[in-house]
Amino acid sequence: MRKLIPLALVLFVIFTGCSKKPLLTIYTWDEMFPPEVLESFSKETGIRINYVNFDTNETMLARLQAANRGGYDLVIADDYIIETVIAEGLAQKLDKSKIANFRNINGIYQNQFYDPANEYTVPYGAGVQTIVYDPRQVTHEIRGYSDLWHPSLAGQVGIIENFRVINGMALKVLGESYNTNDLSKIRAAGDLLRSLAPNIRLIRDDNLHDELLSGEVAAAVMYTSEVTMAKMENPDLEVVFPLEGIGFGIMAAFIPNKAPNPDAAHAFLNYILDAENGARCFEYLGYYSTNAASDPLIAPEFLEFLTLPEGFNVDMEMIGNVSPEAEEIHSLVWTMFKMATGQ
Repeated sequence: MRKLIPLALVLFVIFTGCSKKPLLTIYTWDEMFPPEVLESFSKETGIRINYVNFDTNETMLARLQAANRGGYDLVIADDYIIETVIAEGLAQKLDKSKIANFRNINGIYQNQFYDPANEYTVPYGAGVQTIVYDPRQVTHEIRGYSDLWHPSLAGQVGIIENFRVINGMALKVLGESYNTNDLSKIRAAGDLLRSLAPNIRLIRDDNLHDELLSGEVAAAVMYTSEVTMAKMENPDLEVVFPLEGIGFGIMAAFIPNKAPNPDAAHAFLNYILDAENGARCFEYLGYYSTNAASDPLIAPEFLEFLTLPEGFNVDMEMIGNVSPEAEEIHSLVWTMFKMATGQ
């Protein structure tokens, strides 16, 4: 991900402004917004921004669940965890009369399983897990996940640290769904995944693209944002949408049910749904644009990376919640796999 210093400077300036101004507390991952968009929002509205980070979706959920507490005005997290947030009554319905730019949202990213009536959320970026490889270092063509098991890739593969995605990769090789609740199929995928261990060099969620660019790994399974950054720096890299099918995910914003300042949250949502502001956000973020009004304004050098390619015909499946028993086996499978890789 991008360096933190510029964002920290901007947030310090915003946060240390007049203490009597309204305060918006945003709770999400690092570097989700370009600093200039946060700064301009604060200047134009007089609303100070307090930017708070979490490391995982589960950490965020635990914080919200703790005594059903408030403290956060706006949260951006992944689709599957938002389904749980809404089911537990931890999010409030949006007042769309305060979000005039709601109409700018690309309908492809609405009416999803976690918010079928679009009552609670605003999508903010989407992506798929793809394989990227350096053709100068890989001796065989990679067309799907199964090709990562090729013996020539021993010690040369990097993967993200998301166990549902990586366990799911093995499930897809076996022709199964990411979301199966069949424990025997998840165990079988675990057995297959452990046989990949000799090829794994790195398991890392942040900056994996740097290792691909430096030659530390020859091939990697990465998030869309990292793929964007890698391809922009080295256009010769090959991007593969695996033939077995890919996991598709959406990040979305919601307002917690006990948000101290929901009006500020609505104002911020409307601001980032503006066409120009949205284009700046997606160029910075590197994920697929969920704002149809922003698409024509995205700079040409970014555009090919922020939408699915023409003629895309690979099956996509959203990774959703599974039964507690299936989740437990997934966790065990992942632990055993990481032990096999020595990481």
